[in-house]
Amino acid sequence: MRMLLVAQPNVDKGSEAIASGNMAKTIQATIEMIKPEAAYFAPVRGQRTMIAVFDLDDPGQLPKISEPLFQMGAVVEIVPAMNLEDLQRGLAAIGG
Repeated sequence: MRMLLVAQPNVDKGSEAIASGNMAKTIQATIEMIKPEAAYFAPVRGQRTMIAVFDLDDPGQLPKISEPLFQMGAVVEIVPAMNLEDLQRGLAAIGG
């Protein structure tokens, strides 16, 4: 299932992770693990933010994906997401 990952590290813990080199390693490991179709990095509402779209085959992978991000004090959201074709198919199924 296509998922949207949004991770926002705590400012202080994120700064510590940058200084120690941990942030770069954690982001690289996360990207290698989830193999996203797209990944973006931007300041959102004043916080460092990673946004990635990826396929999740097994919900049991969620702790492995999220725990390293939590260790940086990140707020992590992983939610199902649709592309336009998915939305159109879903709307057609309800007669919309």
